[in-house]
Amino acid sequence: MTSDFERNLERYAEVVLKVVINLQPGQRLLIGAPSFGILGVPLELAPLIRVIAKKAYQMGARFVDVMWEDDKIDLIRFQHASKDSFEVYPTWRVEEAIKLAKSGDAILFVNCFDPDLLDGIDINLISKAGVVRMKYYKPLLDLRYQNAMNYTIIAPPISGWADKLFPNIAQNERIERLWETMFGICRVKQQDPISAWRKHINQLQSKCNYLNQKQYNALKLKAPGTDLMVGLVKGHIWKSGGFKAQNGINFVANFPTEEIFTVPHKDKTDGTVIQTKPNNVIEDLKLTFSSGKVVQTTVRKGEEYLHKFLETDEGATRLGEVALVPHSSPISQSGLLFYNTLIDENASCHLALGQCLRMCIKDGEEMTDDELLDAGGNTSGIHFDFMIGSDKMNVDGILEDGMAEPIMRNGEWAFEV
Repeated sequence: MTSDFERNLERYAEVVLKVVINLQPGQRLLIGAPSFGILGVPLELAPLIRVIAKKAYQMGARFVDVMWEDDKIDLIRFQHASKDSFEVYPTWRVEEAIKLAKSGDAILFVNCFDPDLLDGIDINLISKAGVVRMKYYKPLLDLRYQNAMNYTIIAPPISGWADKLFPNIAQNERIERLWETMFGICRVKQQDPISAWRKHINQLQSKCNYLNQKQYNALKLKAPGTDLMVGLVKGHIWKSGGFKAQNGINFVANFPTEEIFTVPHKDKTDGTVIQTKPNNVIEDLKLTFSSGKVVQTTVRKGEEYLHKFLETDEGATRLGEVALVPHSSPISQSGLLFYNTLIDENASCHLALGQCLRMCIKDGEEMTDDELLDAGGNTSGIHFDFMIGSDKMNVDGILEDGMAEPIMRNGEWAFEV
């Protein structure tokens, strides 16, 4: 790699630590705590993790620990382990992360993987493993949703991912191309990336402030193939990537982030919506809702996976999130499909089936599950994002009297703040 690459890698690490996770002197930092389908940090990311660890100690971190993962070991398990062994999960990883989160320390989740790693593996086995992972991961996910700690999720490039995105260039150039792309969409190449990120987060928050004052009853989403009315929870709160943790530290949950989002009412979504960007499992998804529930589905790829997913629990058939992203976001303008939800959801307006985001309901973090349901929020063991945005997406806010006001036109913001 070139010296320019090394400089940009240093700047990437600085933005992650100083702005995104906002690590404070005296905090411990855990890198690679388990996430939805990820158990830790891929081994090939050791050079980046060393840079992050060095800078963390220079900033006063008390201790930096890393949970490593080798995805080839995961593949070997799927290929050779007995099918009745997939109830087993390394619970110590989640337990250690929960202890650290409750102590007010910081967690850096690393969400990168080879999208084609499990090609040819029995989808039923993948689904079963996913359900088990979610079962054990949910307590840590709840702490995330409660902002119990300052944390962030990053998606640094790895070789299998680069091979998927750039099959038509020389293999030895792919990983560098993906890193250059990542530096661009993460604003690392700007003259002062730290200031650029702080300005960007403030701009997203201003959009939230505007919509929070409006308190629309519903959103009307209209685009080719999509005609959907999404009712909103009374007292809903629009959020962006910027949060304040219970330890008082401001942080940015996703890196990069371009979205603002809130909570749909679980019983008040009606109409049809189509997926505009596939993920590595499902393509050409079309969902029809009635009184909040999915009542009809069509999909070109991943039908079996989708049906098993929707059968997870009652909440899996209802919305837990609606998010708005302008089509002009740097990720969208890259023209790439990343096959990584953390990245792709910040290129497009999107919805999520399953668990709602408690912090987007007034007093939601203190509610019991029953109280959350009574307020209109959704509960589920899953949270599945799918992209619906395009340069043809129009979004209106529906007032209490039924009047509509423009929020987005042709994929761009239709109001100024």
